[in-house]
Amino acid sequence: MANELRQQAIRLLARREHTRVELARKLSGLGTTEEIDAVLADMEASQLQSDNRTAESYLRSNASRLGASRLRHTLKTRGVAPEMIDEQMAQAGLPDEIERARAAWSRKFDTAPANPKEWARQARFLQSRGFAGDVVRRLLKQPLEAADE
Repeated sequence: MANELRQQAIRLLARREHTRVELARKLSGLGTTEEIDAVLADMEASQLQSDNRTAESYLRSNASRLGASRLRHTLKTRGVAPEMIDEQMAQAGLPDEIERARAAWSRKFDTAPANPKEWARQARFLQSRGFAGDVVRRLLKQPLEAADE
C-alpha cells in the first residue's frame, strides 16, 4: 500500500510542485493517515517534495501578474507556513507593487479610464489580482503619465 501511495505522490509531483498539505489531501482516500504521513516524510527526506520549493516555484511563475495579498493568500491556502511565505516573498526579488500593477493593467487595458464606470471596472480587475486599494488608486489616478516618468 505504501508503494502505491508513493507512486501516486510521484505522479502528482511530476505534474507540478505540491505542498505537503496538498499531497496529504490528494492521497487521503488511498491509505491511512499513518501511511500517508510516512510516505510524505520519506519524500520530504529524499527532497522529492519541498514546501519551500513549491512556494518559490509559485512566486516565480505568478508574481509578475498578481499582487502581494493574492500571492500570500494562495500560498497560505496551499498549506505553506506563514513564516516561509514571508521568507520566500523577501527572497523573490519582486518588482515594486505599483510596477507589477501597472504591467498587469497595461496588458489588459490600453487606455486610462474615461468615466467612473470604466474606472470601477479597471479597479475591480486590479483588486481581483490582489493589488491593494491604495496601489489601485495611485495607478488609476494617472496611469499613463506615471509610466512615462
